[in-house]
Formats: sequence, structure tokens, C-alpha cells
Amino acid sequence: MNEALPPRPQAPLRLAISECLTGAEVRYDGSGARSSFPHEALDGLFDFLPVCPEMGIGLTVPRPPIRLVGTTDDVRAVGVVDRGLDVTQALRDFGEATAQQLRSRGVSGYVFMKNSPSCGLYRVKVYGRSDAVAEDRSLPVRKGQGVYARAVVDTWPELPVEECGRLMDAVIRENFVTRVFAYAHWQALQAAGVTASRLVAFHSRYKYLLMAHSIEAYRNTGRLLADLSGDLPGIAARYVRELMRGLSRVATRGGHANVLSHLQGYLRRHLDPASRQELASLVEAYRRGEQPLLSVLTLLGHHLRRFPDTYVQSQVYLEPHPPMLALRRPL
Repeated sequence: MNEALPPRPQAPLRLAISECLTGAEVRYDGSGARSSFPHEALDGLFDFLPVCPEMGIGLTVPRPPIRLVGTTDDVRAVGVVDRGLDVTQALRDFGEATAQQLRSRGVSGYVFMKNSPSCGLYRVKVYGRSDAVAEDRSLPVRKGQGVYARAVVDTWPELPVEECGRLMDAVIRENFVTRVFAYAHWQALQAAGVTASRLVAFHSRYKYLLMAHSIEAYRNTGRLLADLSGDLPGIAARYVRELMRGLSRVATRGGHANVLSHLQGYLRRHLDPASRQELASLVEAYRRGEQPLLSVLTLLGHHLRRFPDTYVQSQVYLEPHPPMLALRRPL
């Protein structure tokens, strides 16, 4: 059996997206929301698979609006005007079924519409009265999650997900793209067959990327892979969840500097004292916020071209996604 690690998938990757974000006029009032998604910044990276859960459960366009009522632990999606309309279970069932379908179709990430009682990931309004009607003036709390989105996330917890509004932030946008490409590579590994040697090879390529995002996840994954003599499928499942959980944390300047310090160590014996000092000083200047990350990566790449190191050059950290101008690391 060929134990080689499959190559990293190339763009465009398949991405599920709330259908209104493509510009389709499927919202409750017949409008679209294309302007809520940074299409130009992500052009060429993804093939979109649009999903509208409210239409998926049989609601029409236009349709009576719904909202979340109850508590954040016991929430229902009900009609704003027609309080007899309750689509909670229908949205949950559709979310669970859709997650399974998207997995079988090779989807590697999902972007949800913000603030939606069906699709919102964060801070969706939840009204306190279970019999809430349009005239209710009570103030909602922004602690909810869309019913459909929660079902998708619960069914497929390792899937990279993000909300459209947050993708307007360059740091969060790059983090999401990094996660999607990492998960797509994991899916390629699954398709090839997860073996102990492939799992170790995969981790060896992603360990410094993970270190930049989360030292805790870096240590946890290392412990998981310390003994692969037992339930390998179970270990692999726990590994990818910990990997994606760690990568979901945006890498900090300190995290990047820690990784850069490790990587420069592989070059110390090749560089003359002046070059070693230049690289070390640049890393510390970056740590202090005086230099951008790209300046350190550029100098590091220069030295790696002069003194190639197979292990270092295999690190996904050095190129976590296609080198597109709009995604260059902003820190």
C-alpha cells in the first residue's frame, strides 16, 4: 500500500454558503445580501454551494419573518406576527441532514449569514417571551445562534465555519481560509486512507501552523499521536477536532514569533553570525510590533532558498493558503 501523504488540494475548494450571500433574492423580504460577503477578496478560492434553510424547509419568498424566543439554552424559531408558526424542529432536522449531504459532496467549509434566526453563528437576538409578537417591546439579548447553523455545527463540529460579517476583517478572513485549506487536506487524507504513518506525516507538516494558533492544541495533538497502537480511527477523529479547534483561534503576534524563533533555529548552523543576528533581530522587531510578519517570512524564505531544509520547507505554516495579495498575512 502506498503510504505517501496526499498532496494539498488546490483552489477552488468547495464551500457551502448562505444562498442570500451570493446575491440570490431568497431572504424573507425577497432581498439578497451579496454586499455582506467579501467576494473580491476571496475570488478564485472557492466554488460556492448555496443553501437557504428557510426555503429548504418549504417556506416561500417573500415569507413571514421569524425570530428566536425563549432562552439561549432553550430557544425556538417562531413567527414574529404569527406566533403559531414554529419552525424549530424543521430547521434542526434540515441542518442535520444538510450537514451529512455536504460532507458527502466534499464541502470543506461553510459561511453563514449574520444575525439570522436560522443561519446566524454569533450574537443572534433572542427574545425573552415565548409568546413574542410584533408589538412586544422587550429588549432581546444578543446571545443566540441560528437554529439551522447550530444543527450543522453540532452534526459536523470539525467543519471550518464563519459568519459573513466577520469575514470583512482581514485577520479573521485569512484565518478562515487557512482552516478551510487545512481541512480540505485532511479530507484528502481520509479519502486516501488514514494510517499511522500518514497521520504522523500530516501532523509533522501542520505542527508549526498549529503552534502559532494554539500552544494548548499543539500539545494536545502531540499527546494524542504519542501512541497509535490502539483505536486509530478514534484517535484520528479526536486529532482533527483538536486541530481544527486550535486553528479556529486567530494566531497572535506572540504565536507567530514563537514559531519563527523555532524555524530560525534550523538555519543557525548554516548562517554566518551577521545573518543569524539579522534574522533574530527581525523576529524580535516583529514580536514588538515594529515589523510586519511578511518581512520576517521574506528573509526566512531567502535563507531557505540558499540553504534548503526539507523539513522546514514542508511546513504548511510558510504557505497556509494560495499566495494571493488580498490574503497576505496582515499582522
